[in-house]
Amino acid sequence: MDVLDQTPEQGALFSQPSIGSDESVGYRGPTACSAAGITYRQLDYWARTGLVVPSVRSAAGSGSQRLYSFKDILVLKVVKRLLDTGVSLQNIRLAVEALRERGVADLAQMTLLSDGTTVYECTSSEEVVDLLRGGQGVFGIAVSGALRELAGSLATLPSERTDGAVQTSPASDELSQRRQRRSESA
Repeated sequence: MDVLDQTPEQGALFSQPSIGSDESVGYRGPTACSAAGITYRQLDYWARTGLVVPSVRSAAGSGSQRLYSFKDILVLKVVKRLLDTGVSLQNIRLAVEALRERGVADLAQMTLLSDGTTVYECTSSEEVVDLLRGGQGVFGIAVSGALRELAGSLATLPSERTDGAVQTSPASDELSQRRQRRSESA
């Protein structure tokens, strides 16, 4: 169990090669907001202040679109959940930066607990029990649950390749094909 309060350094937060591994595919701001459960104003503020920056494509002036990776949106979702527990944005920033600095290889196996002020990282059930026994943790986030939830919601939302091609879910493609066949036969 580690208290997350180290100095900041931007880097990979975690790796999950089976989900969202195509680095040329990203999600636009409105899609990221919908999947993470945040407002566009929050997304924009967090990107401008460096809390969660889009790793697929940053905005490059007026009219350009940021593209967020699956990992970025998972971080947004965790940040939102920490905010909902009453953790200050300043402490959340420290937690996110410390996780990146440490190069956590498998965040999906981690549980984040908070007492409303400090964020604790637990990687085993024994650490969770020890923290709760000490009366410190009052809210927990099982990141694996957030990951599964996010994978399900993003499966139905459009993504975009860095070359500009918009991708849709397979169900949408099939529906589009049926509609096109009907309009052609009519």
